[in-house]
Amino acid sequence: MAGTTFDIGSTGHVKYALMSPATHHRQILPRLDDATEQLQTRLLRQVGQTIGEYGLIEGGDKVMVCLSGGKDSYGLLDLLLVLQRRAPVRFDLIAVNLDQKQPGFPAHVLPDFLSSAGIPFHIETRDTYSIVKRLIPEGQTTCSLCSRLRRGHLYRIATEIGATKIALGHHRDDILETLLLNLLFTGKLKTMPAKLRSKDGRHLVIRPLAAVREADLALYAQRRGFPIIPCDLCGSQEDLKRKEAKTFLQEWERRAPGCTDSMFAALSNIAPSLLLDGRLFDFRSIRLQEAVRGDEGAWLDQDGD
Repeated sequence: MAGTTFDIGSTGHVKYALMSPATHHRQILPRLDDATEQLQTRLLRQVGQTIGEYGLIEGGDKVMVCLSGGKDSYGLLDLLLVLQRRAPVRFDLIAVNLDQKQPGFPAHVLPDFLSSAGIPFHIETRDTYSIVKRLIPEGQTTCSLCSRLRRGHLYRIATEIGATKIALGHHRDDILETLLLNLLFTGKLKTMPAKLRSKDGRHLVIRPLAAVREADLALYAQRRGFPIIPCDLCGSQEDLKRKEAKTFLQEWERRAPGCTDSMFAALSNIAPSLLLDGRLFDFRSIRLQEAVRGDEGAWLDQDGD
């Protein structure tokens, strides 16, 4: 709905522009102590600002929250449920889990939790694990193929249940790591956006946690007592490049506190005329009489020979 905004009031509660009732769910997690409530308020503010800035959720949306059982997706669902209760605009939430038949996956955990909390959910079982093990040689990372298969099923489920948005639990650290990986290994200046339209144009993927730090989500999950399901059940080796990117960023943050804040800010502060992509800026049309406003001193930033 055009014009719908998320505004942060002085209390830190997220407000919408339009009024409508929200769905309530039963309380099964521990009540918030003061420290956890302060953390939740900060996370809600970050999520609300991201939703408002990028138009992630609008009135009448049915948001499919992809729930893996990890800290990030639990945090995403919990925060969206709080926003839903406080929202003067109506939107529906449904938690969706794809059981990929990984050995040892505790299939009862998520339905037990969601049923007890009174949260609408859909759990679908698809044996993508066997497909991946058959196609990927032993010892190689299976994450890429596994994620592609999972994405295809999630898009299909979204269509079947009538979801207008697909919410994923990627956070700020994921976005910065992906930026670094693309710079180093694909020659592209890109990362995970807060909002993405699928290639076929049929689905909108949103990342409400885009501005939230992973450490805050880990602390929030611990304090909330979510029944976490480990993410290494498949036995696949961890994506080593992503692990290295995470370590690299952590080391630079230790050396130069605040540098990752600067990196994240740079993603929304692009200067196309100071890059090299002629598709974003018409360098060929620049003439002496046509100074680029705001960039007159750009030559001062260039290294001399």
